[in-house]
Amino acid sequence: MNTNKMASPNFIDHVKMYITSGHGGAGAVHFRREKHVPKGGPDGGNGGRGGHVILKGNKQLWTLLHLRYRKHVKAQRGGGGEGGRRSGLTGEDVILEVPLGTIAKNEETGEVIGEVTEEGQEVIIAKGGRGGLGNENFKTPTNQTPRHAQPGEDGEEITALLELKLLADVGLVGFPNAGKSTLLSVVSAAKPEIADYPFTTLTPNLGVVSYHDNRSFVMADIPGLIEGAAEGKGLGIRFLRHIERNSMLLFLIPADADDVKKEYGILLNELKKYNPELLDKQRILAISKSDMLDEELTAEMEKEIPTDVQTIFISSIVGDGISGLKDLIWQALNQ
Repeated sequence: MNTNKMASPNFIDHVKMYITSGHGGAGAVHFRREKHVPKGGPDGGNGGRGGHVILKGNKQLWTLLHLRYRKHVKAQRGGGGEGGRRSGLTGEDVILEVPLGTIAKNEETGEVIGEVTEEGQEVIIAKGGRGGLGNENFKTPTNQTPRHAQPGEDGEEITALLELKLLADVGLVGFPNAGKSTLLSVVSAAKPEIADYPFTTLTPNLGVVSYHDNRSFVMADIPGLIEGAAEGKGLGIRFLRHIERNSMLLFLIPADADDVKKEYGILLNELKKYNPELLDKQRILAISKSDMLDEELTAEMEKEIPTDVQTIFISSIVGDGISGLKDLIWQALNQ
């Protein structure tokens, strides 16, 4: 049974949630009542703060699947103030654990509310309302017995979009059928579905690649890029969002491509249109499926490949060039 078929839809990389933080509690209007003090002064306490809604980084999580069906999130309201200067209780916060690399945006404005990049990091995405001041705060020389207090502030209500950007060291960039899934399955324990037609990989696959002396790095194979991706064609934008965080990019172009230089140029152009900073990342170009080539064809091809990027010929099927590729990646990651 192909467990991956069942697992692949579990990669949820964006979730929409309706979020309400807690309202603040009202301040109290109260006067001291004591046996020997017939006219006690104001002693109404302040209301408690409403609960925040907080994102917390958890490196054990890889997806947003656990939040998929949690459409409404509401934090507790703060307690009302009481006499004797007693403040109301603070409303309980709601803490949502998310994978590292999660960004929260306000759906209406598109503004980024927060970003979680570290284990245990907490980001408030909706602040609880402040508690109202009790009447003891409003005493003045001319008004010794104020009979008013503040209501608590309302909490915030937002529609939040949570998006996950993969935190992988190496992002695989290439057209559909470039052999990215095959390479990932060969260098790591990942078992992506593999078939020879466009967009087999509809969800990102992550693989941990072992290197010498128990060292390792994470490689991500993400849905195939096509011309026009930056304008939102196909799965483009979702794909591009994931590679913003990769430390380096591994371009994969098959040996049977019509024009390697041209294909590489198109891929670079898509990245540039989406976010020019992506071009600042280190790049390696691997010519995949090179078991199709004999020495003569390889020599011919070497004349045609781009000169401004480190290039290596590999074959995932027969294992040629794979350890050399790992060496190049390790050097690039550790420069």
